[in-house]
Amino acid sequence: MNTKNIATVSLLVMAAGFAITLFLPDKGFFFVLRGGFEAGLVGGIADWFAVTALFRHPLGLKIPHTSLLLKNRDKLIRSLISAMENELLNKQSIGNKLKNLNLLQLSVSLATKVLQKRAARRQLLGLVIELVRSAPAERLVPLIRNGLQAYAARADLRLAADRMLTRAMEERYDEKAFDYALEEAHSWVRRPQTGMMLGKLAADKLSELNVGGFAGFAFQAFAGFMSEDKLGGILQNLLISALGDLRRSDNAQRAAILREIRVRLLMLPGDEAVMNRLREWIDRQLDGEPFASFMLDLLEEARSLLLEKLEQEQAKGGRVVFAAYRSLVRGLSSDPERVAEWDGRLLSFVTDLIDRNHYRIGQLVKDNLEQMDDASLVRMLEEKVGKDLQWIRVNGALCGFAVGVLLSLVQLL
Repeated sequence: MNTKNIATVSLLVMAAGFAITLFLPDKGFFFVLRGGFEAGLVGGIADWFAVTALFRHPLGLKIPHTSLLLKNRDKLIRSLISAMENELLNKQSIGNKLKNLNLLQLSVSLATKVLQKRAARRQLLGLVIELVRSAPAERLVPLIRNGLQAYAARADLRLAADRMLTRAMEERYDEKAFDYALEEAHSWVRRPQTGMMLGKLAADKLSELNVGGFAGFAFQAFAGFMSEDKLGGILQNLLISALGDLRRSDNAQRAAILREIRVRLLMLPGDEAVMNRLREWIDRQLDGEPFASFMLDLLEEARSLLLEKLEQEQAKGGRVVFAAYRSLVRGLSSDPERVAEWDGRLLSFVTDLIDRNHYRIGQLVKDNLEQMDDASLVRMLEEKVGKDLQWIRVNGALCGFAVGVLLSLVQLL
């Protein structure tokens, strides 16, 4: 039986008792009993009227100063909002509570409990997979391009080029590049068609020369004796021999050429015109469609590889996820200063978030209450506090009965 029914039963008992005692002798015990029931009936009716008047008009009669909650609806809403914002959930009390919670430790503890479950790890990986799969790669390309362009615009290309070239020479990349060029040149010179091409070029140039006197006679005799094949063979052998000499590490000409290459390379960062052309070239490359296509293909390839790894890990139950999380927690535990710093940052973030959105608590209460009609508001209040208020009626009937008995005894005596 709910409290409302109990209160109604108590009132009916008082009414029935009073009615019955009216037909009993008006003296002694019955006189006292009737006085108790009479006072209990009056007290029950008075408290019923008081409790009912809070929520509605008693018996539907618009008696003054009844249905108090609805008449003071706006005041009630303002009072509730004020109580929520300034008393129950004020900023200071929330902040003090958060300070005592140790948010980082609490977060780590909750995350550990969640990630210990295989189903939770699989679900987490499923969410990550969906995010990776649905991420628009084409929207990332402009962001990457803008980031690279911004970096290139503010970067010191001279310093970067100097460091890169210095590093390249320390790793002997200049010498390796020179040896690669010699190797390719040697392979090209050894080809038969190269010898034929060299012989033809030499013969054409010899025929263009016009040398007079005895030297001219000797030159013409030499040119007539030498065919294109012989000239090509001689030049080919000369080039092969020269390239072979340059490939030896103890060759003086090799050392001189490498020294000249290094000097030229070290002078490049100081050449403003070269640096400007380099910057312009970088801008053109970043703005071009080939860069966008290359970056999009690269992102799609990275997406495919990442999805493959994530799906494999999901099938295994996400053990790597928990292992990575555990390593992170252990790393934090070994560094108390960093833990304190992160905890302070987390507390500052949450406190700032609450401070900026604290007004939303009152706004939320106001919006929800304003959406409720009068009947719904009364029903909600009765469900929340009406049960306790019904005990006022029960207590009023019982207290009235006791007072009535006492007064009847005094009157009788």
